[in-house]
Amino acid sequence: MSGRRIRAMFVKELRHIVRDGRSLGMALGVPVLLLLLFGFALSLDVDRIPTLVYDQDRTAESRELIARFQGSRFFQIRGFVSDYGVIEREIDRGAVLLAVVIPQKYGERLTGGHRTQVQLLLDGSDSNTASIAKGYAETVVRGQDVVVKSAAQDRRAGIRMMVPVDARLRDWYNSTLESKNYVVPGLIAVILMIISALLTSLTIAREWESGTMEQLLSTPLRPAEMVLGKMLAFFVVGVVDSLIAVLVGVFVFEVPLRGNIFLLAATTGIFLVGALFWGIFISAVTKTQLLAYQLGILSSFLPAFLLSGFIYSVENMPGVIQVVTYIVPAKYFVTILKGIFLKGVGVEVLWVPILLLVVYAAIIFTAATNKLKAKLT
Repeated sequence: MSGRRIRAMFVKELRHIVRDGRSLGMALGVPVLLLLLFGFALSLDVDRIPTLVYDQDRTAESRELIARFQGSRFFQIRGFVSDYGVIEREIDRGAVLLAVVIPQKYGERLTGGHRTQVQLLLDGSDSNTASIAKGYAETVVRGQDVVVKSAAQDRRAGIRMMVPVDARLRDWYNSTLESKNYVVPGLIAVILMIISALLTSLTIAREWESGTMEQLLSTPLRPAEMVLGKMLAFFVVGVVDSLIAVLVGVFVFEVPLRGNIFLLAATTGIFLVGALFWGIFISAVTKTQLLAYQLGILSSFLPAFLLSGFIYSVENMPGVIQVVTYIVPAKYFVTILKGIFLKGVGVEVLWVPILLLVVYAAIIFTAATNKLKAKLT
């Protein structure tokens, strides 16, 4: 391979990118737009749960329980009702997700040390949200149960009731449990995969359609030099996109960046190289820009969004799908980004996904070069 020919291909492709102002503007603007759109719209936080309260007891203890729900950021009391009919109607029309029904003699049984129950009625059409809301509500009810029974025991015997196990939870890496802190790093991986694949998926197909491929064939340029030169030109655009995405994540969404910024830059570069080579491979396989674009979308967006662990846990997927995820490079980059952003870990922890990204880039470069060589001969 000749460095001079690679540089010439790089300069030629870079000039073409700069001359096409609209495409360049979209290449730089779309990542920001997608990051802002998904970052603000895609929230997995379950809080401010619309809640109704049906208090059949109307005692000091039931009012204390209601106050606990009102004081929690996870619940938003929408009103107080006096029969089940209103609860059923409001849940049916989607106005509330949860209804808390406090039974008669709730306070009397609680202060007497007897077992008592609080009914929780949930809209189970969204099973995941309903399950989380149920967990939050049960925590509030149990907390009130312990406080009231402890106070009653203290009044009766002068002995403070001790809880057998005092469980204290500590959430590492994302102590506020805000979904944006793990959604945004994953979004960066997904967006860079989409943009990188689309940027280069049209490049060789465009050469065939415009007739300039014949001119390139008349030069001493080799397939590997063409692939590298084109990749390096779009790599410059990808680096700018990556910088913009990281700055938006840190300064707009305030996602903590705890790890080494140089490690972040290096791993992002490795991921970009593999993603750009994949786009060139697609472009080498097809001879029309339309087909290349369609294949680029299908092979980048869907796997990166669904199979990378960005939103859906890979461990919860069927076994066959879990095997498929091993060929999705975004899966490894999502792991790296979350490790650097949230955990602040280094190469000693992330070396496996980094190595797999390097292997992926090498394999796709070889495949793209061989495919282009087969088409040119």
